[in-house]
Amino acid sequence: MVQDIVITSFDLQRLQKQIETFEESGRFPQDAEYIETLKTELAKATVVDPAQVPDDVITMNSCVQLKDLDTKRQLEYTLVFPEKADSADRKVSILAPLGTALIGYRVGDTIEFKAPAGLRRLRVLGIIYQPEAAGDFTV
Repeated sequence: MVQDIVITSFDLQRLQKQIETFEESGRFPQDAEYIETLKTELAKATVVDPAQVPDDVITMNSCVQLKDLDTKRQLEYTLVFPEKADSADRKVSILAPLGTALIGYRVGDTIEFKAPAGLRRLRVLGIIYQPEAAGDFTV
């Protein structure tokens, strides 16, 4: 399912730098598929100024509430850059399948993505924290 996503120009720049660094390192060939998925997501995104991003859009460092449409469980994650990922603290890397799936989607959207365990379907229930909505344009 192709869906329009929104991304801030600041996040786009930082993510392009992450991709470039990752590709130059060549250290994790098993993650190359996720990098390609992220590049595809970014290529179809509508880019906006950070001050203009709607407060219902998942941006980097957003904390989101999700519902797994198959298990009916509610989940909460914070979308972070790889160096900040911490599964115990529910901080998911943008380079993980879930992280790549989250960026740019809105409250109410249904997200489908391929995870190692198979197809996952999640609905975005809410955004608990979005840096731009909180006036923090430097995270």
